[in-house]
Amino acid sequence: MGEFKVHRVRFFDYMPSAIRAMAFNSRTERLALSRADGALEVFNFADSYFQEKVIPGQDGRAVEALCWVRGRLFSAGLNGEITEYDLENLRPKYTMEAYGGPVWTICSNSQGTHLAIGCEDGTVKIFEVLEETIRFQRNLDRQKGRIISLSWHPSGALIAAGMMDMIKVFNAESGHATHRLLVERGVGASKSREVVVWSVAFLSDHTIISGDSAGKVQVWDGVTGTLVRTHLVTKWDVLALSVSRDESSLLAGTSEGTVVQFQFISSTVDQHDKEWVRTRTFKNHTHDVRALAHTDTAVVSGGMDTQLVVRPLLEKVEKNTQESALRKIAFPHRSLVSCGKKAGMLLFQFHGHLELWRLGESDGHGKPGDSLPVKRKPEKLIQLKRKGDDHICCSALSPCGGWLAYSTISSVRLYRLQYNGSNISITKVAKLPKVLRSAHQLCFSSDSSKLFASTTHSSVIIIALSQSECKYLHTLRPKSGTRQPVHLMSASEDGKWLATANSDCEIHVYSLHKLKLHCTVPVYSSCPTAMAIHPTTSNLVMVHADQQIFEYSLVQKEYTEWSRKLQKQGLHHLWLARDTPITHLTFNPRNPAHIIMHDTYMFCIIDQNLPLPDQKTLFYNQMTLRSLPEPERTSHSHSFKICKTFQHLLCVSLLEDHSLVVVERPLLDIASQLPAPVRQKKFAT
Repeated sequence: MGEFKVHRVRFFDYMPSAIRAMAFNSRTERLALSRADGALEVFNFADSYFQEKVIPGQDGRAVEALCWVRGRLFSAGLNGEITEYDLENLRPKYTMEAYGGPVWTICSNSQGTHLAIGCEDGTVKIFEVLEETIRFQRNLDRQKGRIISLSWHPSGALIAAGMMDMIKVFNAESGHATHRLLVERGVGASKSREVVVWSVAFLSDHTIISGDSAGKVQVWDGVTGTLVRTHLVTKWDVLALSVSRDESSLLAGTSEGTVVQFQFISSTVDQHDKEWVRTRTFKNHTHDVRALAHTDTAVVSGGMDTQLVVRPLLEKVEKNTQESALRKIAFPHRSLVSCGKKAGMLLFQFHGHLELWRLGESDGHGKPGDSLPVKRKPEKLIQLKRKGDDHICCSALSPCGGWLAYSTISSVRLYRLQYNGSNISITKVAKLPKVLRSAHQLCFSSDSSKLFASTTHSSVIIIALSQSECKYLHTLRPKSGTRQPVHLMSASEDGKWLATANSDCEIHVYSLHKLKLHCTVPVYSSCPTAMAIHPTTSNLVMVHADQQIFEYSLVQKEYTEWSRKLQKQGLHHLWLARDTPITHLTFNPRNPAHIIMHDTYMFCIIDQNLPLPDQKTLFYNQMTLRSLPEPERTSHSHSFKICKTFQHLLCVSLLEDHSLVVVERPLLDIASQLPAPVRQKKFAT
């Protein structure tokens, strides 16, 4: 595997934001979620739950509710605005004032022709969904209290609205209320304390189900307006409800971190009448479950503890398979760390600022596993605050540490860094080419003479950098006509090639000498999560969301012999069973056969000179090999060398001095910064 001096970095204080809302599109199998900082994320559930797109947040934009209308995504927030998102350019498409105060909820009818929003001033507003925008149609009868939750009957004729102490049922055509359902405050509750109906669900048989701040899930008859059944599920709030597509199962998320499942079944064997029966309780969160989605096979939940949890329903999936495993998505599926490997520097990206650190130095040598004494401590050189309200969407540090760039959805900023002993000066490059308005990805060439910025329709702008000026050189465009954004970009060490990957699973390779498209890698069905170009062989190595690895020769324009052999034999089942994607990939210049890659829980060195592991091979065999005598080792060794010494990895990169940088962010450190949960587990309770 080789020995490395490792810089173990734990000073990146990355803090993910709480999950506020969720919406699942069963037609495209995409889950959209919003976070407390206003950012939106789109996960592709059909492609190993890969985080396909991220739309950065904005100061003052708090998204309270999300809604899919066919393939279009809408949000509503307490700033009183409705927003539709441009999922190709990863930005808000337009924002419309609702004129009803803060907006608490948004939902669409099953036909996808209208949106309903619930406002602070007591109005339910109906908007018509047009081809390019939405248009206000009418208000339903105004109520005295704020509208907290809404649910449209599948027929589109009725709307249930959750309020303070009651649920109102409206006729969507006339706008008049047809029923008023009074919600009890609960046993022993103060009379002055209002009950908030946080969530409602309107089923096709006219059953209305509500979840409220008194901890109750209540089943109502929507035709007669009477209460059928009350389930007390918690002492605290029921914050979210979600119903399965066939309306046979219901989920309720609570303030104490539990998700309770109800099923529409016969309560006894000989009974023919079905009713809503509480069947299971899932405890996968420490804090409030603010958002829920009920897919055909799983319970998807998120909340204050920032993690997205996918809990498969075991009766819906095949047991002991990858689909039946619990998944917790704690970190972004993209890199927030940029490494200046020639300068020994790291750039950390937060939504509101950037931090530039110089790595420490150590004395002497030691045995594997030793901690070396620190000669010079790591030092924070710069904290750079962004300008404007838009959050940072991407950033990059040049390998020499002399240039720093970041982009928001509205602008790109470039800075020149100069070092004079212990002093550092930072100068903003005042005049950037006008063509460079914003970027989805930024990347510097290995000699720091060029900046590559991916923009709309997967095109890449090349900027030439010099001490005196920065000049626009060329725009590289793919021939496929794709409209999807680039999420990965990699330049070769020799300055010959640039590879880009987009959400359509397309990988384009450009010749930087000829400034034109060199080739397009055959499209594979899963999205690429990491890629890099080998410094000596000019082979492009790609890893995809389904954990498959490919190597493509840019010179021959075909898959390499090693790649064909790997695909023919197949990857080890333990490699394929991993549930976090490879997010970074690099090479070892001392040993050209080594490929270094990492996911959240391990880093791996693939030695292309060693035999591939077959299905019967002991996959995690590093400890075994260490205990064997030298002659026996070769018979048990294989090409995949896995290291799990470091956990919760945000970056593993190789510096020019051949030392390894490992950036960790332990989940316990994140949990320690969360507010206290409403319920603390006590011994023997």
